[in-house]
Amino acid sequence: MNVEELRDLCISKKGVTEEFPFDVNTLVFKVMGKMFALVPLERLPAQCNLKCEPERAVALREEFDGVITPGYHMSKTHWNTLFIGQLPAYLIKELLDHSYELVVASLTKKLQQELKNLG
Repeated sequence: MNVEELRDLCISKKGVTEEFPFDVNTLVFKVMGKMFALVPLERLPAQCNLKCEPERAVALREEFDGVITPGYHMSKTHWNTLFIGQLPAYLIKELLDHSYELVVASLTKKLQQELKNLG
């Protein structure tokens, strides 16, 4: 998977926006205003940061040593950095969905209802 394919997956999700809140090289995807994916465009090899349940994050880092690492410039407990060119596409999609779902679950009931009501 490459950055463009990752972007397509992100923006296909309900309620997602993309922006550059930090600098011109860091693409951020948010659901209802809360970040669930971050893609540093200038870093090679291609990578992304995704939110992850803490125990699962540790297990993934052990299983994919050096390919899934603690989140770069993020909370090491709740975020992982994935080197996307070195992982199977199905796993990236699964972890992207997991990140999105974690953030949606943390939204207020009002925002969850607004998300549900989006066309």
